[in-house]
Amino acid sequence: MSLLLPDSGLLFWMLLSFGIVFVVLAKYGFPVITKMVENRKTYIDQSMAVAREANAQLSKLKEESEQLVAAANKEQGRILREAMHERDKIIVEARKQAEVAAQKELDEVRRQIQLEKEEAIRDIRRQVAMLSVDIAEKVIRKNLDDKDEQMGMIDRMLDEILAASRNKQN
Repeated sequence: MSLLLPDSGLLFWMLLSFGIVFVVLAKYGFPVITKMVENRKTYIDQSMAVAREANAQLSKLKEESEQLVAAANKEQGRILREAMHERDKIIVEARKQAEVAAQKELDEVRRQIQLEKEEAIRDIRRQVAMLSVDIAEKVIRKNLDDKDEQMGMIDRMLDEILAASRNKQN
């Protein structure tokens, strides 16, 4: 039967040692433990306040960065519009310059064609004159001795023919 009931002396000493430990802990241990818990709670509260402040600053920085991004996007759009406008101006200016250059080339080509045409007409006039003189020599069997005289007569004849053809055209 002694197995079922604990020894009363042992129970007494266990209660007594428990009481002493409890009193010592209540007098010396619990105040230190509660002070440590309070310090820890204060530290955690301060950390939470710092975290809230950091969060607020982060939110503020995020808003500022979003504003900066929006401003940068707006500026980028403005710069792109200016660039497109400048590109259009450059294209228009290049077209004008190309038209001026093309007109100059066209005028130069026309002038060159006119010069070549006049030279060809002079050459044809000379050949016609020479043929006319050869024919005239053969017809009248008279050879004009002086070359200057021949050319003068040829030029007069051609001028008369050209004057007559111009009068017909008008």
